[in-house]
Amino acid sequence: MRRLGFLLVMVGFLAGALASVVNETAVRWDWFIPAVVVGFVGVVLVRLGRRREVRATERLTSDMQAIQNSLRRIARNMTQLNAEKQSLDPYEVRHRLEELFADDLNTFITARESIAYSYGLTAYADVVSAFAAGERYLNRAWCASADGYVDEVHESLGAAREQFASSLDKVLALQVTPGPQAGGAVALQPDQP
Repeated sequence: MRRLGFLLVMVGFLAGALASVVNETAVRWDWFIPAVVVGFVGVVLVRLGRRREVRATERLTSDMQAIQNSLRRIARNMTQLNAEKQSLDPYEVRHRLEELFADDLNTFITARESIAYSYGLTAYADVVSAFAAGERYLNRAWCASADGYVDEVHESLGAAREQFASSLDKVLALQVTPGPQAGGAVALQPDQP
């Protein structure tokens, strides 16, 4: 939208300049007024494009913060649950999983595409593959809890803890290295999820 705006400003300026010099004694108002309107529309489009860019950048920043916070809580809760697993009733683990992780898992899933927009598809694949593995181990722990398989619950909780910790480490490492969008325009539309 900004490119179109700059193009319209340029066309409006050139058309206005042409309308001013076509006749040495009078300005061609029938050309000049439409040129000014085209230039004005271009300025409006440039401003709207800049505003959209700022909102998209703010959204990406907010989403990346939400991703970090949710992964921190997941990793902390996984470490705590893993430490308590010997004293927990295996049939109750599934209920603890639901109450401890449902919101943070949904937060991550909702905001995960911001990783790709901010840091590229390779970074997205690294983080999300570790996250998905952790999520699969949580599902295995839930199923094992429902069936009462104590050893499988314990193994799955330990493996999930490792995967979520890995995912958190990868996200934190992204914050140290600038992504492909750093310093540039963000190609995200404000109405996209």
